[in-house]
Amino acid sequence: MHTLIIGGGLSGLALAEVLEREGRDYLLVEARGRVGGRILSAQVGGAGFDLGPAWFWSGQPRIAALITRLGLQKFDQYAAGELTFEDAQGRVQRGRGFASMEGSWRLEGGLGALTGALHDSLPPERVRLNAQVTALVQTPDGITATLTNGETLRADRVMLALPPRVAAQIEYTPALPMAAMAAMDDVPTWMAGQAKAVAVYETAFWRAAGLSGDATSRFGPMVEIHDASPAQDGPYALFGFIGVPPKGRADVAALRQHLLAQLVRLFGPEAGHPIELLVQDWAYDPFTATEADRAPLFAHPDYGMPAALQGLWGGRLIMAGTEVAQEFGGYLEGALEAAEAALRA
Repeated sequence: MHTLIIGGGLSGLALAEVLEREGRDYLLVEARGRVGGRILSAQVGGAGFDLGPAWFWSGQPRIAALITRLGLQKFDQYAAGELTFEDAQGRVQRGRGFASMEGSWRLEGGLGALTGALHDSLPPERVRLNAQVTALVQTPDGITATLTNGETLRADRVMLALPPRVAAQIEYTPALPMAAMAAMDDVPTWMAGQAKAVAVYETAFWRAAGLSGDATSRFGPMVEIHDASPAQDGPYALFGFIGVPPKGRADVAALRQHLLAQLVRLFGPEAGHPIELLVQDWAYDPFTATEADRAPLFAHPDYGMPAALQGLWGGRLIMAGTEVAQEFGGYLEGALEAAEAALRA
């Protein structure tokens, strides 16, 4: 085949979709049993709730154009009503702070609707799930990939639509330059150390009480909470980023108890009885995070394509994940930007 795409997240799917429209020869392989990568929308009561990224913004032309082309609908993040603040002693105050994500956009059905639509646009024979690549070997006329089951695939070129740290775990023959391996290991995987909780409810009782669903906390376990409800109708939801470091999240049953207790403190007794409480810990997803990603990030990393990762194996091995995007690294827009750059390369 001409092109092997490793990774079925937004970058890999966007690459495959362009190659498909151009009538090119390609195969996309994904280690998980699903596409989407860090995009994951759980279905509860007929609505999609994002357990990975949820937002995109104006000034991001690629994702806006893609959503329009696929016939999907965006809507504004709900932000009407009072905010809630929890201090370091667990005391709750109303009306303090501001709606930090007001002006952000979300996607009807969750962002899984986007990766699902891209996947649906590809012929089934062009996508292989549960196909983890463990080794890549450069040959005189291309590259041979080996899967965990021992199967081999031959391609003219390989696009690594993966976080660089995950890509570094593949065995390369001949070995990549030390500078390239060091560069891969040095790039933090965006949001890989994060865990997210989504509490789904029959009613948006917080809205009825004049609250926006926005909350910040210095007590925890969630440090930042927002309304995660669909554009129209229910079920409704609140989601939060969990501020406890990965090692402190290992006891999931205890964590869930603390999450419910915090929701009750912030939003009242009704918050203690969700239809479903979803917890997604990305730090323990081996296809997203490495041990190094469990160290906390305190700022958005300075992403872009390191010089050491350009022109690998004579230009046949190309990095294509959001972390190597020059302008929007880490964001959904960056995944599409990186795919564009990989196609140019």
